[in-house]
Amino acid sequence: MSRPRPPAPRGRPGFAARLRRDWPLLVMTAPAALLLILFHYLPTLGNVIAFQDYQSYLGDNAVDSFVQSPWIGFTNFAELFSDPLFWASLRNTLFLTGFQLVFFFPVPIFLAILLNGILRPKLRTFIQSVIYLPHFFSWVLVVTFFVQMFGGAGLFAQTMQSHGLTPPDVMTNPHTFFLLVTAEGLWKDMGWGTIVFLAALAAIDQSLYEASAADGAGRWRRLWHITLPGLRPVIVLLLILRLGDALSVGFEQFILQRDAVGFQAAEVLDTYVFYHAIAVTDYGLGAAAGLFKGIVGFVLILIANKVAHRLGEQGIFAKS
Repeated sequence: MSRPRPPAPRGRPGFAARLRRDWPLLVMTAPAALLLILFHYLPTLGNVIAFQDYQSYLGDNAVDSFVQSPWIGFTNFAELFSDPLFWASLRNTLFLTGFQLVFFFPVPIFLAILLNGILRPKLRTFIQSVIYLPHFFSWVLVVTFFVQMFGGAGLFAQTMQSHGLTPPDVMTNPHTFFLLVTAEGLWKDMGWGTIVFLAALAAIDQSLYEASAADGAGRWRRLWHITLPGLRPVIVLLLILRLGDALSVGFEQFILQRDAVGFQAAEVLDTYVFYHAIAVTDYGLGAAAGLFKGIVGFVLILIANKVAHRLGEQGIFAKS
């Protein structure tokens, strides 16, 4: 007696079948996809200006300006790389990025671990709301808050003067400006990072803690062998994303304080593009600087993702 044949494997559904099955998901994602296309991918075509002597007044519209502007090859890049102010702004940007990375990861992780140990849900929710609130403030409001607290006529200075002490120069000292912008960014965004790491902590299997406690592992050993390895995929992912944006430390935060500390301390790539390209209508130079930022960020993402694979993490995309 012959054995019955196993059922034939079902093939992949056709396009029409998948469209009937997934059309609600496509409808929900269509607005987000449209926004990305209109405000991200289409403007990316403007990078062609980096290779042109772009003149915005040529022709009757923007398309004519693109078509009629003469091609000059890599002249804009040669002008960019020969400008000492560009290299000074690049050094400031890389220094601030590296310094902020040292604090932007440990502090949210530390706060998330502390909040995760709070047993009263109402107290934990209140603290989360308080530290997350500055994330929604504009940089104008953040800088104003620091001026009112630490400026020459701020609360901190007045309190020290009332006790016969000389307050330090916090808001206008170019030598400590990197500490100031790091403190501002940390106060503004550490709540967001804390929420992310709290979600990662919630995904760790609690039975691991119970088993390690039963085996006699103390609090610090559980932290080192369970909590931190459980957070490692999120840490690696956020680190890769941050490296991809390494040359964009912010525009509003620096332009608001540039006059107070001087351009030598506050000039970063974004402010360089504004003052030396956009303000003087040298759009080709600005496009070259923007394309340079994009290429460097893309290369850093590839390198960081490769390192993540070597460490056994998935990164932002899997191995090919």
